[in-house]
Amino acid sequence: MQTKISLEGEWKLQLDEGNQGLALPFTDVITLPGTTSYARKGSKNEDVLVSALTDEYLFEGQVWYSKEVVIPEELAGKVCFLYLERTRLTTLWLDNQEIGSRNSLNTPHIYELPQLQPGNHTLIIRVDNTGYPTKGGHLTSQDTQTNWNGITGRMELQFYGESRLSGIRLDPDLSARSVRITATLDSRNESILTVSAQSFNSDNTHAVDEREYPVSPGSFSVNYELGQDALLWSEGAPNLYNINLVLKDSDGYITDRQELVFGLKEFRAEGDKFTINGEKTFLRGKHDGLIFPLTGYAPTDVEEWVRILGISKSYGINHYRFHTCCPPEAAFTAADMLGIYMQPELPFWGTITEETDEGHNQAEQDYLISEGYAILQAFGNHPSFVMMSLGNELWGSKAKIDSFLKDYKAFDNRILYTQGSNNHQWVPEILEHDDFFSGVRFSRDRLFRGSYAMCDAPLGHVQIDLPGTMKDYDDQIVPQDFFNGEGMEAAAGGEIQIQYGTEAKTVKAGDASAEWIPHIPVISHEIGQYATYPNYEEIDKYNGPLKAENFKIFRERLESKGLGHLAAKYFESSGQLAVACYKEELEAAFRSRRLAGFQLLDLQDFSGQGTALVGVLDAFMDSKGMISPEDWRTFCNDAVLLARFPKYNYVSGESFDAHVELSCFRSGMPSAFELHWELTADNGILAAGSTEVDVPAGTNYIDICDLAIKLPVVERMSTIVLSLSIQGTDIRKSYDLWIYPVKSGNMLEGVHVFDKLSDDALALLEQGENVLLMPNPESLQNAVEGYYCTDFWCYPMFRSISESMNRPVPIGTMGMLIDNKHPVLREFPSEEYSTYPWWSIVENSKSLIMDAADRDWNPVVQTIDNFERNHKLSFLVECSVGAGNLLICALDADKVSDTPEGRQFLSSIAGYMKSDDFKPQYKANVAELLELIQ
Repeated sequence: MQTKISLEGEWKLQLDEGNQGLALPFTDVITLPGTTSYARKGSKNEDVLVSALTDEYLFEGQVWYSKEVVIPEELAGKVCFLYLERTRLTTLWLDNQEIGSRNSLNTPHIYELPQLQPGNHTLIIRVDNTGYPTKGGHLTSQDTQTNWNGITGRMELQFYGESRLSGIRLDPDLSARSVRITATLDSRNESILTVSAQSFNSDNTHAVDEREYPVSPGSFSVNYELGQDALLWSEGAPNLYNINLVLKDSDGYITDRQELVFGLKEFRAEGDKFTINGEKTFLRGKHDGLIFPLTGYAPTDVEEWVRILGISKSYGINHYRFHTCCPPEAAFTAADMLGIYMQPELPFWGTITEETDEGHNQAEQDYLISEGYAILQAFGNHPSFVMMSLGNELWGSKAKIDSFLKDYKAFDNRILYTQGSNNHQWVPEILEHDDFFSGVRFSRDRLFRGSYAMCDAPLGHVQIDLPGTMKDYDDQIVPQDFFNGEGMEAAAGGEIQIQYGTEAKTVKAGDASAEWIPHIPVISHEIGQYATYPNYEEIDKYNGPLKAENFKIFRERLESKGLGHLAAKYFESSGQLAVACYKEELEAAFRSRRLAGFQLLDLQDFSGQGTALVGVLDAFMDSKGMISPEDWRTFCNDAVLLARFPKYNYVSGESFDAHVELSCFRSGMPSAFELHWELTADNGILAAGSTEVDVPAGTNYIDICDLAIKLPVVERMSTIVLSLSIQGTDIRKSYDLWIYPVKSGNMLEGVHVFDKLSDDALALLEQGENVLLMPNPESLQNAVEGYYCTDFWCYPMFRSISESMNRPVPIGTMGMLIDNKHPVLREFPSEEYSTYPWWSIVENSKSLIMDAADRDWNPVVQTIDNFERNHKLSFLVECSVGAGNLLICALDADKVSDTPEGRQFLSSIAGYMKSDDFKPQYKANVAELLELIQ
């Protein structure tokens, strides 16, 4: 390119409300790049979304943009292109002559213009954000960046001389330490191509000698050797080169000049792992749906993407999967600089059909495939662009999907491809041309993530298993009995009902007939999804076109129940439980030696689909104060220490047994290191030790040592901490453990215990006695089932899906809010939020719904409900009745008595009820109690 004219600035504007066509004169103006919503053009949107953020100035339809451009004498007659970096469906007119239309949602719209004479010219661009060739996934969804109308990013006229380079492609050759440069010479004459390269973004510098190559018109290819001392690109050392291409004619006159960023690397799938430059790596990925609340559209400047990706990298992330979308080029540029492995995805979330199938849409399929080629051509030179998916949770013809993979691989073998993310959810299958597999299960029960929606049950181990750190997915990836011929038959043929996006759908199960073993890398799809309660202080941050009207509605609902004062506590307590769930989710992935990586959903909140606040960062990528990046990296990084032990709760004097190991994909780790471990309590170190470890070259999973520590004899429930660290590094880990004094017999001896509010119980209360009411949880209707884990994704969305599928709805709670200073917990010391001593207790309980109770009557231990129902849920509540005192806990005491934590909890209750501290402040009458306990 010789020169360009920027088109940024003021444009004339006309909103075409009914798609009636352009009506002159223009009556408004707008600053571009930007969107109509960001500029607050049109009528204010009176509709309020509850399930997502509200676009305050939503406009869907055709918008006309016009600008006068002055072409100077020196550029007249030159080859000229209009370049629009990112937009919707466009049609272009130049001086009232229609030039053409473009429809890519992911890549720039480029128009070649007729020869321009000097002077004024009028550009008119019609942008339409309706009638897309495909649904568009998260590119056009109100759940993410919104269905904006406008033009974002670079807007310019690009001018070229008589000779120019186009379609430049850079193919790295790691073994030869060279790059193959393929391009087209648009010229009538032969030219000389001069190539030079200079490293940047690295600790070391490397300049490559300039070389000249004669090139002829048409397609050509040259090999440019970088030398054996060339710097390589990877996540740990993202070394880059500026490759300068200078085109000269026979007289030595420069006719074109291009500068491209290049990284010399080789990203491959080898066995069950990915490799970067021959070294194995483990993908620590996150989902991204292009959520940008301050603008409503994805940024196109490198600085902002460096900030965003840099935040993720500070939390140990090295991989991004873009859900049904491709980010702007600035994202790839930032990822090049930071060392992030990028995976864009075709904008499709649906069914791939054959021509003979009902509802087949060939035009849509053709469009989707063309988008894939456009993405490869536009961004394929970026070293960070290493993977691509054909869509999200696709169904339909596996043969057709595989044919797309085959064609893409023939077109561009620099990229690794997958058929889609979590395709054919219940009956997945690896296709012939898959380079890697992304999913959540291999069959109904072969699960390889820790949590699932209730409609996709069975649930995961984080949701339902006794907490411990033994779980990995190796036996799911390769079942131990598989080669003994005992593999379970999978569903085949017929129809099954699935969760499909935000709805339910009936699909054909396909022809999968039996269990199978993956022979390519496996990535666990959208792991996590642990919900937190909203932070209503966040509302004021939405000062752009998107407004948090949903947050306001949730706050009003809570306040209408008289619980508004607890919002901040709900947010904090649910957040701490979510962090603990994420820790186990991620550690299970790192413990899985056959797994190639994961894609987290999500590090940040998701603004739509019912409002899924599943992040430790908010939608702005700001910390929610739940955990620091440094602490998060102790269980999400290139090197993670792990201790395997079966449980968190122990009896006084019991042996604590743990296996310590290291998952290590850190380049440059020493061949030997020293592990230091210690077990500490409030009063000091209980035990400590060190282990010297030799690490064989190329080893990624290192078994360090086994610990067998006799725990101290305690007379009170005590918290101890297991700390692990590798000396001289940042690699560390800690686990909280709990020890309980030995207790036997009936913990509630001497306490009047009833499972019903019987006449005998009421008589004792009238006599001034203390009574413990423990209704059988199974007998209660005005109650919510006990469930330790926080809600999955978003209760409103999955309640609706479960109901439409006629399946059990989610329990929908979000942990506990505990008055930990209350004397009833004197012998059961707790945080204000859920911790593992509560697991067996909660799982064997129900929480009473106190919505109809007096608002002055408040639980001691409250279960946090979701923002749709906002029940006031009591796990433990007290009151005075008549002359006596009553404590109510819908708990199966027999079941929890089998656990040390259960016995300790019951003992604490009994001690409180026998003490002078048992003096409830709220006085209830019998009618209130009968209404509550039913």
